[in-house]
Amino acid sequence: MKKNVIISLADANYFELVNELVDSIKSHKQSENVAICIMDAGLKSEQIEILGKKVDIIKKAEWDIEVSSSKVKNKEWLKSQVSRAFLPKYFPGYEKYLWIDADAWVNSWYAIELYFKGCENKKLAIATSADRAYGRVLRADWFFKSFARIKSQNYKHAKSSGFSEEIARQVALKPHLNIGVFALELEAPHWEVWQNNLKKALSSGKIWGSEQIAMNITIYNDNLAVEILPAYCNWTLIEALKFDERKNTLVEPYLPNHEIGIVHFAGKNNDQIRNNKEFVSKVKTVEGKVIDKKLRFNK
Repeated sequence: MKKNVIISLADANYFELVNELVDSIKSHKQSENVAICIMDAGLKSEQIEILGKKVDIIKKAEWDIEVSSSKVKNKEWLKSQVSRAFLPKYFPGYEKYLWIDADAWVNSWYAIELYFKGCENKKLAIATSADRAYGRVLRADWFFKSFARIKSQNYKHAKSSGFSEEIARQVALKPHLNIGVFALELEAPHWEVWQNNLKKALSSGKIWGSEQIAMNITIYNDNLAVEILPAYCNWTLIEALKFDERKNTLVEPYLPNHEIGIVHFAGKNNDQIRNNKEFVSKVKTVEGKVIDKKLRFNK
């Protein structure tokens, strides 16, 4: 049995994306030593058949924490907000678990190696939503000369999910951990603490984003160990990407123009790319040109 596993989840609408993710993983020879597993949150039978020929295991995602039907509203894909906190239950026997959202693809295997290395010694390996290329990470309402009210994603989500003012302030100004890609060892203590925080978040707040604020609280309030990886391990600011024509790869916009490890089409800004494989983006090159380029994975 392979020691490490990469896991994602999709419904029928995200089939093309998760299929491309799997293809991108398998395009790297190193993937032969890693299991690939998929959680089914509403895939069609023919889609399961296609994926079944490429991956090790496909399992039906469940509501591992009871959630009110009024919150679910037939959106089975929301199981991804809950089930990723229970990966060892679905796929037992692996030493290291790497989750990658379905709307991402692997450009460089170096990022995969960093995630598996980073989660050693019972740490969470994860990137944040803060980077020199990303711009501001906090918002402020200026209301009198030098006074302002700071707006924090962590604070907002903590409060709306029923956590105390003390906890909300504790996480408010910390770099927002992006749970779209993360790695944990089987024996890491994070699983149980994360699950407990997730139960709290789901009891008071919305399903969407619950797993992310729960993990941020697990790290910043419960003080569990973390290895924060570079942004190129989970790159979400797609409009800032550059293309290195000499190396034929996507890179960071600033020197040393490190190769992007995982391209992640998260957020509304990336709807056009996520919804249309043929969408053409204007991409700056390292050499100073602007080229037309499709950014979805293509074999």
